[in-house]
Amino acid sequence: MVSSTHVSEGVLNVVQHFLESAIRARLNLDFGKEQTRPLQVPDFSKFSSYLSDFIIQNKLTKAEIVCLILALVPYISPGLISTVVGAYLPNGGEFPDFGGVKGKNHRGILPTGETVLYILAGRDLDKRVKLSAMFDDDHLFARKNVIYIEPVPPGEPKMSGRLVLDDEYVDLFLSGKISRPKLSSDFPAQLITTDLEWNDLVLDDTTVEEIREIEVWLKHNTRLLTDWKLADKIKPGYRVLFHGPPGTGKTMTACLLGKYTKRDVFRIDLSLVVSKYIGETEKNLSNLFDKAANKDWILFFDEADSIFGKRTNVRDAHDKYANQEVSYLLQRIESHAGLVILATNMKANIDPSFTRRFNSFVEFDNPGISERLKLWENYLPKSVSLDKQVNLKEIARNYELSGANIVNVIHFAGLHTLEQNKTVITADILQKGIEKEYRKEGKMIRKS
Repeated sequence: MVSSTHVSEGVLNVVQHFLESAIRARLNLDFGKEQTRPLQVPDFSKFSSYLSDFIIQNKLTKAEIVCLILALVPYISPGLISTVVGAYLPNGGEFPDFGGVKGKNHRGILPTGETVLYILAGRDLDKRVKLSAMFDDDHLFARKNVIYIEPVPPGEPKMSGRLVLDDEYVDLFLSGKISRPKLSSDFPAQLITTDLEWNDLVLDDTTVEEIREIEVWLKHNTRLLTDWKLADKIKPGYRVLFHGPPGTGKTMTACLLGKYTKRDVFRIDLSLVVSKYIGETEKNLSNLFDKAANKDWILFFDEADSIFGKRTNVRDAHDKYANQEVSYLLQRIESHAGLVILATNMKANIDPSFTRRFNSFVEFDNPGISERLKLWENYLPKSVSLDKQVNLKEIARNYELSGANIVNVIHFAGLHTLEQNKTVITADILQKGIEKEYRKEGKMIRKS
């Protein structure tokens, strides 16, 4: 097969005609019109597109293909469903069996679960029940987060919910590119990246060795589970705790692991996850993990003790639900097949019942004298000169600064050097930057 592209005009015409034929075949039966010939599935191997590839590779049945195209059609032919159904209702009116809803902005019919079942099974109850399995949790559509039925208000039939094709598959099928999800209440995580390299990360040998173990897992775990057939013996995923003082490289390490294993790293915004409303935190976490399922993402929970901290004694309903939410989170993390990194400045604050579930602990210490010297040398721009009075070895020995502190000092010194219209960083400017960092953290300058 030719390499895949986005949906071409040829395959668009074919899928629209196929869906239109499926709808007409059902309506002809119910409205007593002349029957058409049996519905034939197009030969998708003739087309080079991500849509046809998905259908072939996953060996979709006729019913599954109808469902997939029905979910896609509002994006490629907004008026198709309204036009076809309207021809059978010349005087207008409602046709409840067909299902479908109106959107806030979309003027056509948006298909629902009822629409799928009607097109494929009509009023045949046994067939409708069997076809409903397409929306079960263990079906391909749910496992790969392709299609789902939008939740409905309490008391309304589940299948009256809108048939939703995940945005990533809409992008893939129509443009050949998957846009990354944006930070929102539905997706409380943000993509983080770095332009730095491993050489810019200055850590002690023990920490580096622990990080290399994570890198090995990222590179080889899939082969271990599939080629060695260990998937039913080894728990999915890898859970790591990064702990240590602020500014020691925890976030940067997560970014570098993603960069060098070609994975997206998403930092979870805990302010969006944690809700004062009972049950909302669980819902937010569910949205996050559902989106991350079957992806090669790295999930990075910064300041994790704010939600993974020691559980409270149950004093009221709020405490009860808070503990339930933590338990739910533990279950989701344990079942997640990817890498989950939790970062905290205080390891002691993490609930002991949770720490047992980690595969690895990685400690990030404040840099020693030799590490601080290397950080100064790495981060000072090579294009800028230092005054002869600046002695980096002495600065590294005398001032206990983290990597983040050192970057801040260089930032401060660079700005003030430019403000003074100079090209050389002076010892005085560096000293002022160092003193500022100490004041920020409420520390007194004490030479080592």
